[in-house]
Amino acid sequence: MHTEYTDEELIKNWEGFTNHTIDVNGIKLHYVEGGSGSPLICLPGWPQTWYSFHRIAPQLAKHFRVFVVDIRGMGSSATPDSGYDKKTMASDIYEIILQLGLHEAFVLGHDIGGMVAMSLAYNYPQVVSGLIVADGLHPNEGMLQMPLIPAAGTFGDKIDPVHPYTWWMGFNQVRGLPEKLLEGRYYNLLDWLFRYVMIDESKMSEFEKEAYAAVYNQPERIRASNAWYQAFSQDIEDSKNYSKLTMPVMGMASNVSYGFYQYALPMAAEQYELVHLADTGHYMFEENLEAVIEIVCSYLMRQSV
Repeated sequence: MHTEYTDEELIKNWEGFTNHTIDVNGIKLHYVEGGSGSPLICLPGWPQTWYSFHRIAPQLAKHFRVFVVDIRGMGSSATPDSGYDKKTMASDIYEIILQLGLHEAFVLGHDIGGMVAMSLAYNYPQVVSGLIVADGLHPNEGMLQMPLIPAAGTFGDKIDPVHPYTWWMGFNQVRGLPEKLLEGRYYNLLDWLFRYVMIDESKMSEFEKEAYAAVYNQPERIRASNAWYQAFSQDIEDSKNYSKLTMPVMGMASNVSYGFYQYALPMAAEQYELVHLADTGHYMFEENLEAVIEIVCSYLMRQSV
């Protein structure tokens, strides 16, 4: 990996933040920490790493003690052969909370990180003060209705908010082949994906794309990140045993996910708020930073009173 994309180099622009590793459930996880106040754990999604919070975490650290974690299989964290169901991944985060003596924390998850955050809230509600899920709700049976073939006229250069075609959900189910096709070429997938799901793809810089590609160019990281998707069937089965969340939940939905959130969030949480970022694509931290910071800070401040 190029030196400029290492954790040690990337953290230099995060004033007051430091890199750490921690042993949980027999594996090592990487996280960064900064700020002071009530703890806030941030969980990134695919195909990004802890660095995806580089715009928002330093702002949040002005009010909170912020931890951004590379979840199992991500970034510099371990890539074990198993344990990518969201219940096991949630237990990783639970162990971090215990080991760091936090007792409880607010949790913010994006994409796959949102799925892990919800699983943490379902399985260990006693440690979750409040939950924010940004375009990433826990897998449920509705996912089984996603189309294999796009409806005529709905698959173009940009994702159709009414008829979203997310072909990578199927591609990432394939074992062994993606890493052979994408090793050393991951930039091509990243570049296409960000252009497809963002309204303004220019908000994702070339440096960011290269930094993520440097991580995901490695076959073991392609395998591990795809395992998050391959575990969806188990996640769906696990979801059938969960009761509604009782802690306050904030949902932030992009132009594509809002319809799903309107249906799924009331089924998942007893008390929730839902914000629709209608002019924002899936990578909302990059496209609509000011709105995201305002929503997150307002929610956390109200829950901290």
